[in-house]
Amino acid sequence: MEYQEAIDYLYSRLPVFHRIGPKAFKPGLQNTERLCEALGNPHLKFKSIHVAGTNGKGSTSHMLASIYQAAGFRVGLYTSPHLKSFTERIRINGQPIPEQEVAGFVDTHKGLIDAISPSFFEVTVAMAFGYFAAQRVDLAIIEVGLGGRLDSTNIISPQLSLITNIGFDHTDILGETLDKIAFEKAGIIKETIPVIAGELLPETEPVFERMAAEKNAPLYRAVDYYKARVDGHRNGLLDVTVQASVSGKEYGFALDLAGDYQALNLPAVLLATDLLQEQFPVGEGVIRDALRSVVSGTGLKGRFQIIQESPKIIVDTAHNKPGLRAFFKALESVPKQQLHIVFGMVADKDPGLLLSELPVAARYYFCEAESPRSLKSIDLQKEASRFGLLGVPFTDVNSALDEAKKNTNVNDVIITVGSNYIVSELNCL
Repeated sequence: MEYQEAIDYLYSRLPVFHRIGPKAFKPGLQNTERLCEALGNPHLKFKSIHVAGTNGKGSTSHMLASIYQAAGFRVGLYTSPHLKSFTERIRINGQPIPEQEVAGFVDTHKGLIDAISPSFFEVTVAMAFGYFAAQRVDLAIIEVGLGGRLDSTNIISPQLSLITNIGFDHTDILGETLDKIAFEKAGIIKETIPVIAGELLPETEPVFERMAAEKNAPLYRAVDYYKARVDGHRNGLLDVTVQASVSGKEYGFALDLAGDYQALNLPAVLLATDLLQEQFPVGEGVIRDALRSVVSGTGLKGRFQIIQESPKIIVDTAHNKPGLRAFFKALESVPKQQLHIVFGMVADKDPGLLLSELPVAARYYFCEAESPRSLKSIDLQKEASRFGLLGVPFTDVNSALDEAKKNTNVNDVIITVGSNYIVSELNCL
C-alpha cells in the first residue's frame, strides 16, 4: 500500500473530526484500548508527559519536546491536528513519521481497523504509540486531542500531567460551563502522578483540587513557582523574563514563538522540567537554547507565525474566544497603520462568540476552507456585519490573502486567523 492510498483509506473509512465535527468524536477509551492491545500495548513501553488545555497545549508540547531533545533525549511528540501533512502529527526529535511507516501501519492493520471501526483520531493515536514504542523513545510528549477524560490519548500512565488553561471551546461536547470543561480536562489526572495547572480561574481551581485529591496526585500551580513577563521583541525573538518565586532569581529567555501569550505557557514548561529533573535532567543553558529554536527544532507552525515583512503577514491558528482574545492582545505590540484580517471559521461554532473578539477598525476578507465544516464566507460576512465588521467574501483563503496584499502598504499588517483549516490551506505556509 502506498502512502496516499493509506491516507485516502483513513479519510474515507473513518469518521474525521475536521470534516464532520463532533459526530466524529467517539467518547470512551475502548476502541483505543482494543487497538493498542492488538499492537502489544505500546503505550506501556515508553515514558510520557500528558498535556491538556483549551489553548496553549500545542505550544507547550513543542517547547517541552524542544527542551528534552536538546538535552540529548530521544523524544516523541504527538499533536493534532496537522496543518499540511498527516505526518506532522507524529514526530521523533522533530522529524515527522516517514510516509512508508504510515502506509505500512495501515496495510498491516487494515483488518483490525475494519473490525473495530474506530475514529480517525483513535487510529492515529494507536499508530503514534506503536511508532514511539518501536523507535524506543526516551520520552513522549502527548497532546490531548479534545477534552481529556474521554480522549483517546488518556490510556497512558505519564510521568507528569499538565493542564495549560480552561476556556470555552467545544462546549457541545465538554459542557457549557468552565467547571464542567475543567472536569473533562482534569480527567487526565492519574493516581499519584503529579499534575501542573498552568492558569487557574475561580471556577476551575476547586475542580482541580478535588480531582487531584481523589487521585492522591500532587497538584502544582505554575504561578506559585514562576512568573513571566514579556520585555519586548528583538531580532524575531520574544524576550521574556521569568522570576522564580521561591529564590527570587530572574532568568532571561528568548523564544522563537513570537506571540506574547507564550509567557502564559512558559511557567508551566519550566516547572515541568523541575519536577522531572531527576528522571530527565536538563540544564539552564540547554533550556535557554531550546526555547530559541522551538520552531526549527520541532516543526511547529501557525503560532503567531510571521511569514512576510513589509507588509507584515502573521498567521495564527487561534479559533476560540480565549485564543482570539490572547492573540489580539499580543497583536497590540505590533506597529501597524492599517490592520487587514483574513478570517474564516467552522460552522458548528457560535459565530457571535468569535466575532465579538474581532476589532471593528480593520478591513476584513472573509473566507472558507474546503472542509464541509467550514462556514460559508457569504454567511460569515452577514454574521460579521451585525458586529460592525465589514469586508468582502472569498471562496478560499489564498484568494482572500491575495486581495489583502493588493490593498496594503508597507506599514500595514495582514493577519490570517480563525480556524486551523483556513491556515492549513495557505499556499505560503
